[in-house]
Amino acid sequence: MTALQDQSTAGAGRTIISVDAMGGDRGPAAVVAGISRSAKKNPDIGFILHGPIAELKKLVARKKTLDGRVELRDAQGVVTMEDKPSQVMRHGKDTSMWSALESVRSGEADVCVSCGNTGALMALSMVRLRKLPGVNRPAIAVLWPSRNPQGFNVMLDVGADVRADERDLLQYALMGASYSRNGMGLQKPRIGLLNVGTEEHKGRAELKAAHDLIKSNADNAGFDFVGFVEGGDIPGDICDVIVTDGFTGNVALKTGEGTASLIGDLLKEAFQYSPLSRLASVLAYTSMQRLKKRIDPRQVNGGVFLGLNGTVVKSHGSADATGVAAAVKLAFQLSQSGFSHKLAARVASAKEQVQDGSAEQTENGDKE
Repeated sequence: MTALQDQSTAGAGRTIISVDAMGGDRGPAAVVAGISRSAKKNPDIGFILHGPIAELKKLVARKKTLDGRVELRDAQGVVTMEDKPSQVMRHGKDTSMWSALESVRSGEADVCVSCGNTGALMALSMVRLRKLPGVNRPAIAVLWPSRNPQGFNVMLDVGADVRADERDLLQYALMGASYSRNGMGLQKPRIGLLNVGTEEHKGRAELKAAHDLIKSNADNAGFDFVGFVEGGDIPGDICDVIVTDGFTGNVALKTGEGTASLIGDLLKEAFQYSPLSRLASVLAYTSMQRLKKRIDPRQVNGGVFLGLNGTVVKSHGSADATGVAAAVKLAFQLSQSGFSHKLAARVASAKEQVQDGSAEQTENGDKE
């Protein structure tokens, strides 16, 4: 891999974001357009951009806002959406995704951003960055539009792993609380555990066990546990963080995105129904634009991989320039907050608390 020497000033006093330019549905042009928007809005961001250097050099040269802000790393291979994670781990050393993660691993960059294959990105992240001590299963956290004052709720896991036992769900609660503190400024976030009902006797055995485990750790971990919540509470104001397993979370996420898209299409169809409705659409234009921005998945594009020795932001595969810029903005905010180090400290502290609690129960003869 080679760097473009005349752009080595990218890191001069700036937060460096390592960006995988390849793998997204719209190609590297959308990625370059996205980081150009970010560079225009924020002079404190620099980039290391990974991909075929000849192609990237031409794209970057067209964006004056990127002058002196981008270092290019040559990586000829591309991880496609069809590639299996196991294949990428065995044969992906020449890919832009691998190269982007290496920049974080080596300390050259603060955060990695990629639009590529989610499974491959998580697998490579776990291999190259490693899991935090005490973390069994990393999670993907997303921001969900909500009725809360902050405008969004955090939900995790949304697809890193389809399985999760009670201790995994406790770790998700701890990581989600840390994310909401550092990414959203909530000092004592409210945690809800997603279930088929709010009654304590409902749900699978691991959910009932997780309920008790999260509740017993809430005070020491500095969050409020509101108990079980239902699907309708995901965009509500009952809690700030929704904890669930990756299977349930991913289904909910895709359902939400599809519903938002359907609402947009139905509104457009309704306003085209008659001349009077078309006139109404003109009068309501400002309000409709505000609604569109509020429910537009591109505005909150970026799932954060939690539980790793480094921060990785997964942008949606179909992200355009607006979506990529949103993912970069999130990456910058997390880097500025020192999120990775704070999360590691929180997980380590919680691990000790859980172990101490287990030891006390053993001494009292309550539990092996």
